[in-house]
Amino acid sequence: MARRGETIELAVLGLLHEGPMHGYELRKRLNLMLGWGRVLSYGSLYPTLKKMLRAGLIEELAPSRTTVSRRPRITYQVTPAGNQEFHDLMMEVGPTAWEDDNFDIRFTFFSSTDMEIRLRVLEGRRTRLQERLERVQSQLSMTQKEVDSYAAELQRHGVESVEREVKWLSDLINAERAVPPSGTDPALGSTAPHDPPHVPQHDHQHDQQHVPPAASSEVPATTARQAGSPAGES
Repeated sequence: MARRGETIELAVLGLLHEGPMHGYELRKRLNLMLGWGRVLSYGSLYPTLKKMLRAGLIEELAPSRTTVSRRPRITYQVTPAGNQEFHDLMMEVGPTAWEDDNFDIRFTFFSSTDMEIRLRVLEGRRTRLQERLERVQSQLSMTQKEVDSYAAELQRHGVESVEREVKWLSDLINAERAVPPSGTDPALGSTAPHDPPHVPQHDHQHDQQHVPPAASSEVPATTARQAGSPAGES
């Protein structure tokens, strides 16, 4: 499983690949990428930036001062070594690429990879979630009598969330296979990166949660309004 620090490094390299940014802007963009349930503090970001500076993946630009009263802001930019590291990380395909947090970041920068890599990551993520569903469903009959109606509704919500993400991934995979990459030369069979095809949107960050077993007991009518909370399972 990818460590959180490694995931943040990949995200920082991807953002700085777009252009220089100061720490405040990096943190704001990272929080948007990680989702509202996983807020990134300065205490997590700046040690990562210092580590990347020591490794030569990023560098500081001369501080800029916007007003007399404000402290100068340090702006960071990616180095050639950092660009190469970002490229290498985005080309990796394996279990870490489809874990909850790392998949979000990889998906954000999918335009930096070719179709074959995108498909392998999407298919790996779908397989991981299907395995998760199978484990949960195999336990349903064992736990039906062990939870009350509210817990049962939360469990059903979790199962339905994963099922929705599996369908979303299947739509993406089918769309990737149906649309040839832009700029493809039929004679060369090139698979250059292209903009993602149109597929039904899905907020997968809200559906990445620990999925407990579901039960089939009766549920009060008010339950559905109280039963959702996202969390990731590695």
